[in-house]
Amino acid sequence: MRVITQQTLGGPEVLTVVDAPEPRAIPTEVLVRVRAIGLNPLEARLRAGEFPLLGPPPFVLGWDISGVVEQAPGTWRFRPGDEVFGMPLFPHAANAYAEVVSAPALHLARKPASLSHVEAAALPVVGLTAWQGLVDLGGVGEGDRVLIHGGGGGVGHIAIQLAKALGAHVIATASGSKRGFVEGFGADEVIDYTAVDFTEAVRDVDLVLDTIGGDTVERSIQVLRPGGHLVTAVAEDDKDLIARYEAAGLRFSGIAVDPDPVGLRGLVELVEQDRLRVHVQETFPFDRVADAHRLLDTGHLRGKLVLTL
Repeated sequence: MRVITQQTLGGPEVLTVVDAPEPRAIPTEVLVRVRAIGLNPLEARLRAGEFPLLGPPPFVLGWDISGVVEQAPGTWRFRPGDEVFGMPLFPHAANAYAEVVSAPALHLARKPASLSHVEAAALPVVGLTAWQGLVDLGGVGEGDRVLIHGGGGGVGHIAIQLAKALGAHVIATASGSKRGFVEGFGADEVIDYTAVDFTEAVRDVDLVLDTIGGDTVERSIQVLRPGGHLVTAVAEDDKDLIARYEAAGLRFSGIAVDPDPVGLRGLVELVEQDRLRVHVQETFPFDRVADAHRLLDTGHLRGKLVLTL
């Protein structure tokens, strides 16, 4: 099979397509012939050496997959021929930048018929991040006021739809050029962060979902109601920031997304109810992974990028 690996840390040019033996599925795992691979900003950071999650190279990036089960030894969950998708093994290496992936059956779900493999591959990491932030950690419910930072991004555009499905009033920050895009996913209010200070535009928020970090997460303390909750996907280990929030009588939670069969099934149900869709900005053939990573490095994407096989 073909696999994308890197021997050194660096720019997109270090990603190389090579031949490798196919993995073997052990009991409780399935062997998946991959049709599409979702790309995530974390993978660009790992490639460049900004975050040593996988240790030193060589390694194979990737977690988001959609494809067809080829083998299912010792598991009753799937049979050969089933179309599946998921985010196996995170944060351990799933070796998903490959034509064939071995994955725990529990980390996969049946692909909804209404989603293409490209769309399904784009959903797991961002969908589960939003689910765990808004449902599991946030407990968002009817009438809550939710502020989502980065509403036009991968997590953000899914989180808007999920918060709306939970009955929340949704406010999203996004650049002015993304206003229509974000409104199209159901945001009740959109704050153009390039022109307006969000701390002056919104108050009494029940929950902030942060996908930006830095100054944005620090200043979000100003917009939460007493007892409000900040959930961040990028600043979960900032002890000083946690202390500031707690001293102000606010809750602070960090998301380190993990494989979640319950959350994955919840996302599938919303897709099947036509209450959730995933936006793919662009697809790239498998062997153009370096080009895809160059675009990934620019940031400010609308939704997701996907490799196709």
